[in-house]
Amino acid sequence: MKKKYRIKKNDDFQKVFRRGKSFANRQFVVYTLKQEGSNHFRIGLSVSKKIGNAVCRNRIKRYIRQSFHELEGQINPENEYIIIARKPAANMDFHEVKKSLIHVLKVGRVLKQKANNSK
Repeated sequence: MKKKYRIKKNDDFQKVFRRGKSFANRQFVVYTLKQEGSNHFRIGLSVSKKIGNAVCRNRIKRYIRQSFHELEGQINPENEYIIIARKPAANMDFHEVKKSLIHVLKVGRVLKQKANNSK
Protein backbone atom coordinates (compact mmCIF):
# COMPACT_ATOMS: atom_id res chain seq x y z
CA MET A 1 0.00 0.00 0.00
CA LYS A 2 1.43 3.34 -1.03
CA LYS A 3 2.28 5.81 1.69
CA LYS A 4 0.02 8.49 0.21
CA TYR A 5 -2.93 6.18 1.00
CA ARG A 6 -2.08 6.07 4.73
CA ILE A 7 -3.27 8.41 7.45
CA LYS A 8 -0.29 9.44 9.57
CA LYS A 9 -1.03 12.86 11.09
CA ASN A 10 -2.77 13.19 14.42
CA ASP A 11 -5.09 15.92 13.04
CA ASP A 12 -6.32 13.53 10.34
CA PHE A 13 -6.90 10.80 12.94
CA GLN A 14 -8.83 13.19 15.18
CA LYS A 15 -10.99 14.40 12.28
CA VAL A 16 -12.04 10.82 11.48
CA PHE A 17 -12.67 10.07 15.18
CA ARG A 18 -14.83 13.20 15.67
CA ARG A 19 -16.83 13.20 12.44
CA GLY A 20 -16.80 9.55 11.42
CA LYS A 21 -18.92 6.54 12.27
CA SER A 22 -17.57 3.53 14.13
CA PHE A 23 -18.22 -0.19 13.80
CA ALA A 24 -16.69 -2.98 15.81
CA ASN A 25 -16.36 -6.67 16.43
CA ARG A 26 -14.23 -8.54 18.97
CA GLN A 27 -10.95 -8.00 17.13
CA PHE A 28 -11.22 -4.58 15.45
CA VAL A 29 -12.84 -1.16 15.70
CA VAL A 30 -13.21 0.66 12.36
CA TYR A 31 -13.96 4.36 12.02
CA THR A 32 -15.07 5.61 8.61
CA LEU A 33 -15.42 9.13 7.26
CA LYS A 34 -16.64 9.99 3.78
CA GLN A 35 -14.34 12.31 1.82
CA GLU A 36 -16.10 13.70 -1.26
CA GLY A 37 -14.11 13.67 -4.48
CA SER A 38 -11.43 11.29 -3.27
CA ASN A 39 -10.35 8.71 -5.85
CA HIS A 40 -8.75 6.26 -3.38
CA PHE A 41 -9.40 5.36 0.24
CA ARG A 42 -6.89 6.10 3.00
CA ILE A 43 -6.29 3.98 6.08
CA GLY A 44 -4.79 4.69 9.47
CA LEU A 45 -3.73 1.92 11.83
CA SER A 46 -3.59 1.90 15.61
CA VAL A 47 -2.17 -1.09 17.47
CA SER A 48 -1.56 -0.48 21.17
CA LYS A 49 1.45 -1.65 23.16
CA LYS A 50 -1.02 -3.60 25.30
CA ILE A 51 -1.44 -6.03 22.41
CA GLY A 52 2.16 -7.22 22.32
CA ASN A 53 5.74 -6.42 21.49
CA ALA A 54 6.86 -4.58 18.35
CA VAL A 55 7.09 -7.77 16.30
CA CYS A 56 3.49 -8.70 17.11
CA ARG A 57 2.17 -5.17 16.48
CA ASN A 58 3.96 -4.86 13.15
CA ARG A 59 2.68 -8.28 12.04
CA ILE A 60 -0.91 -7.22 12.75
CA LYS A 61 -0.41 -4.00 10.78
CA ARG A 62 1.05 -5.93 7.82
CA TYR A 63 -1.94 -8.29 7.88
CA ILE A 64 -4.40 -5.38 7.94
CA ARG A 65 -2.64 -3.58 5.07
CA GLN A 66 -2.54 -6.75 2.97
CA SER A 67 -6.22 -7.43 3.67
CA PHE A 68 -7.16 -3.94 2.49
CA HIS A 69 -4.96 -4.40 -0.57
CA GLU A 70 -6.78 -7.63 -1.48
CA LEU A 71 -10.20 -6.04 -0.84
CA GLU A 72 -9.33 -2.85 -2.71
CA GLY A 73 -11.94 -3.31 -5.45
CA GLN A 74 -14.73 -3.89 -2.95
CA ILE A 75 -14.06 -0.96 -0.62
CA ASN A 76 -15.64 2.46 -1.13
CA PRO A 77 -12.82 4.68 -2.50
CA GLU A 78 -14.32 7.89 -1.06
CA ASN A 79 -13.83 6.89 2.59
CA GLU A 80 -11.06 7.25 5.11
CA TYR A 81 -10.65 4.37 7.55
CA ILE A 82 -9.06 4.12 10.99
CA ILE A 83 -8.57 0.53 12.17
CA ILE A 84 -7.91 -0.08 15.85
CA ALA A 85 -6.77 -3.59 16.74
CA ARG A 86 -8.01 -5.18 19.95
CA LYS A 87 -6.22 -7.77 22.08
CA PRO A 88 -7.66 -10.93 20.40
CA ALA A 89 -6.07 -9.84 17.10
CA ALA A 90 -2.63 -10.71 18.50
CA ASN A 91 -3.31 -14.46 18.21
CA MET A 92 -4.75 -14.42 14.69
CA ASP A 93 -3.18 -15.49 11.42
CA PHE A 94 -3.63 -13.59 8.15
CA HIS A 95 -6.77 -15.40 7.02
CA GLU A 96 -8.49 -14.85 10.36
CA VAL A 97 -7.58 -11.14 10.28
CA LYS A 98 -8.97 -10.80 6.76
CA LYS A 99 -12.17 -12.65 7.65
CA SER A 100 -12.66 -10.46 10.74
CA LEU A 101 -12.08 -7.26 8.75
CA ILE A 102 -14.56 -8.39 6.09
CA HIS A 103 -17.10 -8.98 8.86
CA VAL A 104 -16.66 -5.57 10.48
CA LEU A 105 -16.69 -3.78 7.11
CA LYS A 106 -19.94 -5.54 6.22
CA VAL A 107 -21.40 -4.48 9.57
CA GLY A 108 -20.48 -0.90 8.64
CA ARG A 109 -21.94 -1.39 5.15
CA VAL A 110 -18.82 -0.07 3.44
CA LEU A 111 -17.95 -3.35 1.72
CA LYS A 112 -19.64 -4.44 -1.49
CA GLN A 113 -21.40 -7.78 -1.26
CA LYS A 114 -19.13 -9.69 -3.65
CA ALA A 115 -16.70 -10.27 -0.76
CA ASN A 116 -18.60 -13.51 -0.08
CA ASN A 117 -16.42 -15.40 -2.54
CA SER A 118 -13.26 -14.86 -0.48
CA LYS A 119 -12.09 -17.47 1.99
